[in-house]
Amino acid sequence: MNRSCLAVILAAGDSTRMKSSMSKVLHPIAGQPMIAHVMAAVAEAGMTDAALVVGRDAEKVAKAGSVEGVAVSAYLQTERLGTGHAVLAAREAIAKGFDDILVAYGDVPLITPQPFTEAREKLAEGADVVVIGFNTDKPTGYGRLIVENGELVAIREEKDATDEERKITWCNSGLMAINGAKALDLLGKIGNKNAKGEYYLTDLVEIARAAGGKVVAVNAPEEELAGCNTRAELAVLERFWQERRRHELMLSGVTMIAPETVFLAFDTQIGQDAVIEPNVVFGPGVSIEAGAVIHAFSHIEGARVSGGATVGPFARLRPGADLATGSKVGNFCEVKNGRIGEGAKVNHLTYVGDATVGANANLGAGTITCNYDGVNKHLTEIGANTFIGSNSSLVAPVSIGDGAYVASGSVITENVPADALAFGRARQEMKPGRAPALRERALAFKAAKKAAQDAEKP
Repeated sequence: MNRSCLAVILAAGDSTRMKSSMSKVLHPIAGQPMIAHVMAAVAEAGMTDAALVVGRDAEKVAKAGSVEGVAVSAYLQTERLGTGHAVLAAREAIAKGFDDILVAYGDVPLITPQPFTEAREKLAEGADVVVIGFNTDKPTGYGRLIVENGELVAIREEKDATDEERKITWCNSGLMAINGAKALDLLGKIGNKNAKGEYYLTDLVEIARAAGGKVVAVNAPEEELAGCNTRAELAVLERFWQERRRHELMLSGVTMIAPETVFLAFDTQIGQDAVIEPNVVFGPGVSIEAGAVIHAFSHIEGARVSGGATVGPFARLRPGADLATGSKVGNFCEVKNGRIGEGAKVNHLTYVGDATVGANANLGAGTITCNYDGVNKHLTEIGANTFIGSNSSLVAPVSIGDGAYVASGSVITENVPADALAFGRARQEMKPGRAPALRERALAFKAAKKAAQDAEKP
């Protein structure tokens, strides 16, 4: 669409009903602030510029609402005098002469680009105002969209509607599009002669028609237009978002055995034929390639899992974890800022942090890369085809050469050459006949302790 477009995003809510010290629109859905979801939708609908109408946490809201390639400016709303007044807080941006003006709210994170795209198409066809509506089986409390001969003639609030009008199930969402050439003139005509003394954006319908303009409405799914005012509503929106994204991924070829137990982030990418078992949580920045398997009860954030790799069960991949094709991170293992080479195995109860693990290496149970000295992090390099015995500690910085063996229970503090066998443990000693004496001493200590405890009882 070869038309310029400004999106005015109303995001000055005080978060009163959220009972929060943080602006409402900063609360996350799928690990991303609500306002960022809205901004992504309007950007995909062709927004070229954005004006954020902000209140509390203005700088944080502006930062959360930034979109690459889109000029975003913020305008402080110092008074709360209705939606029409809020839009005019961005008067300076509107005056720049955009073809289309979109008005949205920062707390409707489920919105998709489609309603905005349809509204812009109606503006291109000659409409001056386009209202985005929705059908609902529970219309009580919403303004009803009154349509005659294909045009929207009024938005009738519940208290002002007739009995017949209250039967209408097509309702106002509050989102709309305005002809940019006429926007300031139309907005300037909104009055405040009402019980609350506020300026209502909905008055634009009758103002535009009175000026001879065309007003229409487009429809959007009710779920997409759900707003958020409380923590309970935030949880509902999270559930809706998760259900929608899981469905999309499964239709794209991802297997989810118990999808309702899998939680995704806003940017989670999962390839075809990947298998996600129950109770898996994805944080931001995760890419799971085709054919990978994520076993149950794993937590993954900021990580890449290549095709054919397996993770878990009960594994944790932290930011910087990178698993190559066919590698394995087993149960109760953790990888942080670690590259696991092709075909390498990081088996149970192992920690790999700030490390590289070469192709086809094997890390036995309980292996630890000791990467932190209390101040700085250090690198451990484990070569290809190495074997690290169970319960070994590799004290970084340290390097294990290709094909080397590290004996079980070793503490390795020096570099191990390729193909070498390294022992880093005390020599075993034998004391024949000493076990009974140790046992007797332990039993005597236990008996004395019990006698002391009994003596203290009243």
